[in-house]
Order: sequence, then structure tokens, then C-alpha cells
Amino acid sequence: MAEKIAKLNIKREPGYLYFVDKQGDAARAKMARAGVKGGKPEKLAKASVKKEPGYLYFIDKDGDIARAKMARGRRKKR
Repeated sequence: MAEKIAKLNIKREPGYLYFVDKQGDAARAKMARAGVKGGKPEKLAKASVKKEPGYLYFIDKDGDIARAKMARGRRKKR
């Protein structure tokens, strides 16, 4: 399960990819569609989240920054 890190209440719009950038802030970029290039990322909110290794950081459905432990070292299928 994911745990909330920062409460931002970002309103999401269709056609955009929402993510946590390298500085730990919430950002979005226009998605590429059918030969049309995507847009440059724009910052939405300054959160300055310190990222720890082994976690995946993302914007959840409530518009907040959350993190989940990454699955590592699973067994291969036979």
C-alpha cells in the first residue's frame, strides 16, 4: 500500500502526465498523442519531498504526493 507524503489537493486534467520531479515537487507535462509531441514539464506545487531509494513516488488520485515500496528481487517464472 502507498503512504501519503505531502497533501497538495492537485486537480487533475485529462491529457496530462502528473509526476514528482527530481526536486521532489509536483509537476505535469502534456502527453504525446498520435504524432503530436508532448509538452515541457511545468511545476504545479512546491513540496520539496526528500526521496529515499527503494520507493516509487507519484501523485495519487486525491492529488497528493504518495510513495510505495518498489518490488525488488522477485523469483523468475519457470
